[in-house]
Amino acid sequence: MLLLFEIAKTQMLSRLKQSIIATLGVTFGIGMFILMISFMTGVNTLLEETMLSATPHIRIYNDIGVQKSSVLHEWKQGKQFVNVVHHIKPKKEKKNLKNGFAIVEDIRKDEQVLGVSPQVSTQVFYNYGAIQIGGSVVGVNIFEENKLFDLVSKMQAGRIEDLLTSNDGILMGVGLARKLNMNIGDKVTVSTPDGTLKVLQVRGIFKYGIGAIDDTRSYANISTVQKMLKEDTRYITDINLKLKDYYQAKTIAQAYQKRYNYKIEDWETANATILVSFTLRNIITYVTSITLLVVAGFGIYNILNMTIYEKMRDIAILKAQGFAEKDVLGIFMIQALTIGVLGGVSGLLIGFLLSWWVSTIPFDSGGFLATETFPVNFNPFHYAIGIVFGVLTTIFAGYFPARKAGKIDPVEILRG
Repeated sequence: MLLLFEIAKTQMLSRLKQSIIATLGVTFGIGMFILMISFMTGVNTLLEETMLSATPHIRIYNDIGVQKSSVLHEWKQGKQFVNVVHHIKPKKEKKNLKNGFAIVEDIRKDEQVLGVSPQVSTQVFYNYGAIQIGGSVVGVNIFEENKLFDLVSKMQAGRIEDLLTSNDGILMGVGLARKLNMNIGDKVTVSTPDGTLKVLQVRGIFKYGIGAIDDTRSYANISTVQKMLKEDTRYITDINLKLKDYYQAKTIAQAYQKRYNYKIEDWETANATILVSFTLRNIITYVTSITLLVVAGFGIYNILNMTIYEKMRDIAILKAQGFAEKDVLGIFMIQALTIGVLGGVSGLLIGFLLSWWVSTIPFDSGGFLATETFPVNFNPFHYAIGIVFGVLTTIFAGYFPARKAGKIDPVEILRG
């Protein structure tokens, strides 16, 4: 066996340039695989964590739709008639959950649920001097909301407890506060859809790291928003839930749908477009990376083929001296494995160093995401995939030329 290694080493050193090129091909392929998969999964992880930090696992609300057909259509259903009534004006309905607090108490008993936060949400205009910005005010029990979204860690100024010290206090998103030039203690006038005006005081500023929230949302006490809308204390529009296992959200949402007869939306449904983009990015990453490794495999295949053509006489002499077909096969497989292992290990190192370098590059998301550098995921599983696939590629690339070498007829070669 040692003799086979010596012969393989001699042949590789005799074609050192080609051996180095083949090894670099594997190194480049695995290095790029590690870099791409680390970066793409890092982006996906950041987006998922950011998404879940701002999205309830399950949301219960009253879905008010537009009436599609007239009473005449319902009455004459299945019969021929002429109807000149079209474009029916929707009925004015409240968005509240009529038995909302009873649902909240029922859900609290569910052992799968970590937190429940009833809300009163309304669209408003923020008015400050000549500035008027559309957004929303969400009335909550701030401590229940904190259980769901960890608001304490998102506070840029003030504390969540400060909301309780005033009936007209709000916690304002950092982007919205910047647009309105607001600081702690400043007052802003908000107008509701029915024209009601309310002066509110900024008691804190939060940052989710998601522009769509930070630029539009404010939190207030639930009683404050109920009074703004001229509703009683039983009025709530949404119930947000946090689960122990958020991957069970779809199943639990379906069960709640049957039980409560309201619109139940799980986080996967609410963010379906984003989740599809995760899958597409992963597919593109794996396909591109595998293509690089396959190209490197073809390089190994070509180099070993050339070696066989150049070393045919040497191979014939070896077989004439008693080397079996499996011995010749072993010599060339050792060369392929050596290239694969050396290229694989160096590829992992290069991939790690490139990934680390990318993770230190400053990244300005424009306030859309809460990150200061490019997100990179240093997952050992990806490195294991890289080295295994790299070595397997070289084995397959080296097997066919090695098998061809093993079947060389020494008599014909030596005669020729």
